[in-house]
Amino acid sequence: MTESPPPFRDPGLPLDKRVDDLLSRLTADERVTLLHQYAPAVDRLGVAAFRTGQEALHGVAWMGRATVFPQAVGLGATWNDGLLRRVGEAVAVEARAMRSRDPRVGLNVWAPTVNLLRHPLWGRNEEGYAEDPHLTSALAAAFTRGLRGDHPTYWRTAPVLKHWLAHNNETLRDTANASVRPRVLHEYDLRAFRTAVEAGAVAGVMPAYNLVNGRPNHVSPHLRGELRRWTDEELLVCSDAGAPSNLVDSQHYFDTHEEAVAAALLAGVDSFTDHGTDPGIIVGRLRRALARTLLTGADVETAVRRHLTVRFRLGEFDPDGGPYEVTDARGVDMAAHRELAREAAEQAVVLLKNDGLLPLAPPAGDARVAVVGILADECKADWYSGTLIRRSSLLDGLRDRFGADRVTFAEGADRVRLKCAGGWLRVPASGAAALARAAGGALDPALVPGRTDLPPLAVTGDGAQATEFALVDWGEGAWTLRAPDGRYLSVAGDGFVRASADQPGGWVVQETFELVGQGEGSGGERGDGRGDGDGHGDGHLLRHIGTGGYVSVAAGGVKVAEDGEPVPAGRAEAVTVEVLERGEDAVRRVAAAAHTVIVVAGNDPHINGRETQDRTTLALPPHQERLWRAARAAQPRTALALVSAYPYAVADAHAELPALLWTAHGGQAGGTALARVIAGDVSPAGRLPQTWYAADTDLPGLFDYDIIGSRQTYLYFDGTPLYPFGHGLGYSSFAYGDLAAERDGDTLDAAFTVANTGSRTADEVAQLYARAPRRAVVDLPHRRLVGHRRVTLAPGARQRLVFRVPVTDLGFWDVRHDRWTVAPGTHELQAGASSRDIRLSVPVDLEGHAIDARPVQGAGLAAVGYDAQRGTEIVDRSRTSGDAVRALDGGVGELHFHACDFGEGTAAVTVEAAGEGAVDLIAGSTATTVTVPRTGGVYDYTSCASGFAVSGVRDLRVRLRGPVRLARLTFTGTAERGDTA
Repeated sequence: MTESPPPFRDPGLPLDKRVDDLLSRLTADERVTLLHQYAPAVDRLGVAAFRTGQEALHGVAWMGRATVFPQAVGLGATWNDGLLRRVGEAVAVEARAMRSRDPRVGLNVWAPTVNLLRHPLWGRNEEGYAEDPHLTSALAAAFTRGLRGDHPTYWRTAPVLKHWLAHNNETLRDTANASVRPRVLHEYDLRAFRTAVEAGAVAGVMPAYNLVNGRPNHVSPHLRGELRRWTDEELLVCSDAGAPSNLVDSQHYFDTHEEAVAAALLAGVDSFTDHGTDPGIIVGRLRRALARTLLTGADVETAVRRHLTVRFRLGEFDPDGGPYEVTDARGVDMAAHRELAREAAEQAVVLLKNDGLLPLAPPAGDARVAVVGILADECKADWYSGTLIRRSSLLDGLRDRFGADRVTFAEGADRVRLKCAGGWLRVPASGAAALARAAGGALDPALVPGRTDLPPLAVTGDGAQATEFALVDWGEGAWTLRAPDGRYLSVAGDGFVRASADQPGGWVVQETFELVGQGEGSGGERGDGRGDGDGHGDGHLLRHIGTGGYVSVAAGGVKVAEDGEPVPAGRAEAVTVEVLERGEDAVRRVAAAAHTVIVVAGNDPHINGRETQDRTTLALPPHQERLWRAARAAQPRTALALVSAYPYAVADAHAELPALLWTAHGGQAGGTALARVIAGDVSPAGRLPQTWYAADTDLPGLFDYDIIGSRQTYLYFDGTPLYPFGHGLGYSSFAYGDLAAERDGDTLDAAFTVANTGSRTADEVAQLYARAPRRAVVDLPHRRLVGHRRVTLAPGARQRLVFRVPVTDLGFWDVRHDRWTVAPGTHELQAGASSRDIRLSVPVDLEGHAIDARPVQGAGLAAVGYDAQRGTEIVDRSRTSGDAVRALDGGVGELHFHACDFGEGTAAVTVEAAGEGAVDLIAGSTATTVTVPRTGGVYDYTSCASGFAVSGVRDLRVRLRGPVRLARLTFTGTAERGDTA
């Protein structure tokens, strides 16, 4: 007699019943083991091992060859929800297909990243969609719907949103505190996550490394207080790698790891990504936390239930694997996916400026198009890219389009030789033939960083045997050096320098070097060290950035000293760079012979601006600045194409060049797509997903998360951007008309017509903004995006676009009452082609809650509810919940509360505070000081009072002096206290 399968394997039962059954069969100890990223198998139940976390930001990453789509910021530039959904579906199909041949490919995908692109110097700018929460959440919802699939119960993949919450700096990323006041939290950072979660296509979220308001995100109270209130679905919260240990090791937030894992689990973390593939350490900590009653079995069960729910939705426990199960790998690199990658890359191209140079007609007669620049013949991948099956550069694309004989090329790298005291550096010939470029121009895929089987660089006294390197200065002190056969100089684990890498890459890049002035350690000044022509200069030290060691000549070849070692005389070599030809000279020569020049500039995604490294400037690297200027001097018909993961400040190029374009690194089809746009096969319609500022001086501090107070993003920026949010040009023209809006209950129905008034079929990205009534009491955005639509129109065609906008989308977070509020009065809906190209507007009268003054009498004031501040930061009131405010570095800080209504009068103020210091209150001509004596600790609060006689509506200034943490102010009326002091 055949035994029937257990209920949890019966697909006919409701999902929650199946989860209950399997959960009941697991022992308490087995449940704990499932809480690690690498959950082991439970053999007695036939439950397989499971891994959370498969990177899939713009294609399946790290698990072999896959279709690579444009970077996320490039997908953001498409402003196309439908496209993002199709890309998400393609990524999920490939994940399933790849899993059929490699069970290590996970179906719990960690994508997309919905952190807002608040600050353009953030190293991970490439991973986000936009600086705006509406656009980001709309694109994220579409992408996750594609990743999930359409089945009501089963999911093709289970997407996890990254990184909760307010994460926008890599510098000190695990110890820096993001001070996020309630308005910014609710109006900005939380909104990016909320819409995607409410759309029902999200399996969970991943907390970020940083702290928000003094509390690590892995114990964020908002996981329970906000996230889990947005949906009835079980959401799986997966920790970021190593973050549970950070709670003790780097953040020092808890004394023991047992306290840390318990607090994280109670806050809502369900899966611990820590200590690699070994679950033993984390499981041991959880067991000890249970033994100390820091956790209960019920707490563990709650987390395991969320974990199992995801696995059931993926079809793991169905006899046939569920409706999305596949048994072969034919879903990878399908023709439809290749076409989709090209379409996405084309839609991501943004035409920034065009004085008629573009589109570029095919060269006639003897005319040539010159394509120049260090990225002109490159197809760059980033840290979260899949392994490219195909690649295209702009040079490839234009040669395919116009003919190889019509397109000339100059890379613009400096051609140099390097000399030290012992002689010239050279790449040994041994093995070079086997490692050279193949006939098709592709580098041997075996050429990867870390190889030790190739001979190290050697030194020769014969200058004729010296290797001629291509040197690129990527800015901020980072150089790469490439041998004639295409191999980059790289440093392997044994410390020797070899020409062994196909491209710069890896978690720690081993292919970048820095030239520094001679001196002890790394204290010397930087310099370019390049001689003039055949001159040798004074010599510098060559430092390997990845290890921090300095290049020296040792037995066996050229190597670097270990990180941190001193550099005594004779150890490091003084290196002279002999320039054989400057890159700008080669560019000038090619440009002078061309009819039109396209300069391709930008970044390498593994250098200067990436995970773990923020940029320090918006400026284009000086090397690339010289290249476009050289091209422009030789041929005024020069366009600049920026291929980058982030914005640049290129005001001079905008002023001097007739055309500029931008695209993110476009994946496998980026070069072809850019060529088709330049040649006019496609009319560009990408739109900037973030503000492009004119200069570094427009930027706030990297750690300043208060977009309101520091006037960040298009929402609050008061200056003139180089290019505004939503900006982008095309090869056609469009007219907007007939904007109308009416209220239907809790929704505004808005519509307007877009007409193609040009001579060619093209896309237009129509944008709908809302502008709140102008009131001095509350600082509201200049305007905010509430709708967008990308449409394709033939010449003369028109389309009526209809938007349903929730009235709440026009609101703000009212710190006076801790609620979402719509300001009463006349709002405006505005239609246009960018945030600064508004074509139409219509008034909309809305009722709302009066916001004229704060009712502080009786209600009091939460310290974090300020309207403006100077020199303060928000910190944790306790380790589990609440906020307080303190002066930075224990100095002096100030909070401003506008229009406080003290009624008929107050007699006293009570300060709830911890630490030690003084709190000064000033309202009009009335002032008082409340002294806070030293309390038992930063979480030990006390109440201190002082007389404070004030009446009517007044602005209130509160000054914090010393290391005092202010939580709340309470005012007592005269009727309760008698005469004022």
